[in-house]
Amino acid sequence: MLNAKIIARVRLAAAISAVFTIAFTQTATAQVRILTDSGEVYAKQLAGPPSEFAQLAPSSPISAAIHSKSALIPISLTQNENGELSWKGDLPIEQSNARFVVFDGAGGNLESSDWQVELAKPGQARSEPAQNVVSDQRPTTFGIEAAQVAGDMYALESAEIGTWALSVRAGANAQRTGFVLIEGNPETQLVSYLSSRSQRVGDTITVNAQLSTEVKGQFAVDGQFDQGRVILTAPNGQRSEHVMRAQAGGASFSFKARMPGQYLAQVLVNGQDSAGNTLLRSAEHVIAIATDSIDLSGAQAVLSSAADGRLNAEIPVTNKLGQREFGSHYRAYAQVWGKDSNGADVAVAWIGGMVPVTYGKFGASLNLALDPRWIALAGANAPFELRALRLEDPNNFVTLEASERVSLQSSSAAITASKAARGIEIDDMMRMGVRPAAVEQSKGVGRRLLLVHGYCSGAVWPAGSFTNASTFLDANQNRSHDQFALRIKTFGNTWNSYGIVAHSQGGAASLHLYNYYWSGLDNAGAGRLIQSVGTPYQGTNLAGILATLGSWFGVGCGINNDLSYSGATAWLAGIPNTSRAKVNYHTTSFRLTNWWSNDFCQFATDLVLSDPEDGTTEQAKGQLPGASNRGHVTGQCHTSGMRDPAQVQDGGRNATMNTNAAR
Repeated sequence: MLNAKIIARVRLAAAISAVFTIAFTQTATAQVRILTDSGEVYAKQLAGPPSEFAQLAPSSPISAAIHSKSALIPISLTQNENGELSWKGDLPIEQSNARFVVFDGAGGNLESSDWQVELAKPGQARSEPAQNVVSDQRPTTFGIEAAQVAGDMYALESAEIGTWALSVRAGANAQRTGFVLIEGNPETQLVSYLSSRSQRVGDTITVNAQLSTEVKGQFAVDGQFDQGRVILTAPNGQRSEHVMRAQAGGASFSFKARMPGQYLAQVLVNGQDSAGNTLLRSAEHVIAIATDSIDLSGAQAVLSSAADGRLNAEIPVTNKLGQREFGSHYRAYAQVWGKDSNGADVAVAWIGGMVPVTYGKFGASLNLALDPRWIALAGANAPFELRALRLEDPNNFVTLEASERVSLQSSSAAITASKAARGIEIDDMMRMGVRPAAVEQSKGVGRRLLLVHGYCSGAVWPAGSFTNASTFLDANQNRSHDQFALRIKTFGNTWNSYGIVAHSQGGAASLHLYNYYWSGLDNAGAGRLIQSVGTPYQGTNLAGILATLGSWFGVGCGINNDLSYSGATAWLAGIPNTSRAKVNYHTTSFRLTNWWSNDFCQFATDLVLSDPEDGTTEQAKGQLPGASNRGHVTGQCHTSGMRDPAQVQDGGRNATMNTNAAR
C-alpha cells in the first residue's frame, strides 16, 4: 500500500475555477508509454461524463448475433472400390429463383474442375449434369479484398420448391473436401449468438441457435427446429463435430476452451419454415480465446495525485501465469463514483484507455488517470470507488478480469469543490489527458493526407485523385484494429500532422488510432480528420464464412475477429461519441438493374449479406453512430473485379474528400 501521509495540493490547469483540497501520494509520471511491436507509443488517458456509461458498457451478445439466410454445407467425398470419389446430399430449394455456389478447390474454373456436379429434382430418381438443369453457371469468388476463395456459381429459374438431390463425382486424385453455399428464403433466418463474452482459456463457451422471422424490426421464434450440429475447429486446426442440445425455440452447444487463439464454430441447422418447407441454415462464428493472464490483487486501489495535477487510480494486479511479463498493454475501463453532500452515491466519470502494467515499490499495477475537474462537475466527495471495472485483451477485446466494485483509498476525508466549479467546460485535456512532451519533441515535418487500405489488401486509392498525399501500404496482411492502427502511426511519424482517407478496415483502424494513441492526427488542422468508404464498423458476416473456407482450403490472410459482428461490437464498446465524431463515412451498394432479379456486387457474397450491400459491407453494418454519415451511393462495389465499379474509383467523391481533408 502506498504511503498516504504525503500531502499534495492539486493545481488545476489555467482557466479552471475549481479548488480542491486533496491528500494523496505524489505519482512520478502521468503519461502512458507502451512498448509495442511497432515501437514505443504514448496512449491517451481517456475519460468522459456519466452520460456515456451506457454507450461504453458491453452490449448483450445477442446484439451481435449472426442472422443467416443461407447455408454453407461441408462436402467430403468418399472413395468406392473403383477408385471414384463421390458425395450426395440434400439441397433444399426454398424459392423459385435459387442460387448456389460450389467450392471445390479448383480455382473456380469450370473447365478445369475435377468435380462433376449433378442435380435431381424432387421425386426424380436419376440425377443429370447441373449444366443441363440450371439457367446460368459461371466462375465466381467469395471473400474480402485480396482474400478470395474461388468457386462455381449455379442459378435456377422457375425451380420446383422442395428438396433436390445434389451429387458430386470426381476422379481419385481430385480435391476431396469442399463446400456448397446455398441461398434460402430470407423470411426465415437462423439467429445464432454466444451466451457471453467470457472467452478465456478454461471458460465454457455456449453457442445458441434458433429459427426466427422478422416482424416490424423484431425477430420472433418461428418454424420448426429439427436438428442442429456444430463443426468446431480449434486454433491448432483440429476439427470435431457435435450435436446441439435442444432447448425452447432452438438449440445450444457448449465446449470448454482449452487453448488460446481463434476457434471457428460452424452451426448447421435442419428444419422447416412456417409453411412446412424444408430448410437448411448455417452460421459461422469466429471465437477469440485469450489467455487468462491478469488478476486484480484485491478489492482496493489507491487514488493519488500525479505530477501534472491530475489524479491517478493505481490498481494492483498480478500475473496469473506466475511470470513477471504481462502483455504489452490492456484495454481498461471503469466508472468513478463518489458521494454527494448528503452521502448518497454520485457518478463522477468513466476513465480508461490502453494501459501497460507498470512495476513500482509495491508491485505491479495498472494506472488510470482522472482529471479532478470531473469531480468538481459532479459535486462529489470521498470516499470514491471504481465500478464496472474491466480489463481486456487489446486485440480481441475479450474481458480478462472484471470487478463490480473496487474501493479507492485516500487519506483525505473529502474532496471539496467550490461552487465556481459549475463554470468548467469539458475540454480535450479532461477527455484525453496531457499531450506528452515527447510527442512534441519527436514531430515529423510538414502536413500530409494518408491514403489507407483495408484487410488483406494493397494500395487501392488512385493517388492522382489526391494532393499532398502519401499511400500507406501493409500489403495483404491480417491485423487486428490495434495492430493496424499502430502501423498507421509508425508510417505517419514522418509528418508533423495528417488526416486520413481510408477504405474498409482502414477506417476502423484509423478511428482506433485517434481514440487510443497520440499521433499526427492530433496535430491536424481544420477539415475532416478521418474519412472512410465501405468500412464495416459493425462487422461483416463474411468474416466467419471466409475463415471457415480458408481453414479448409488454406487460402486467405487469416482469421480476423475484429471484422466479425461480435468482435466489432466489442471494439465499439470502447469508442465514445467524441472520437466517433471525428469520422466522416460513406457507404455504397450495387446498382439495381431490374425489380424481378437478384442484383449483387459479388454473386457468392450476395447469398449471405443483407441488401443493400457493396459485396463486403452491408449498409446497415457500415453505420457508425455518433459519426457524420456523408451518404449512400448505388452502382459502386467494394473493390475492383465486382459487377459495378469499385467505390474507391469515384472521382467526384475522391475530389470532395481531398478538398475537405484535414492535414
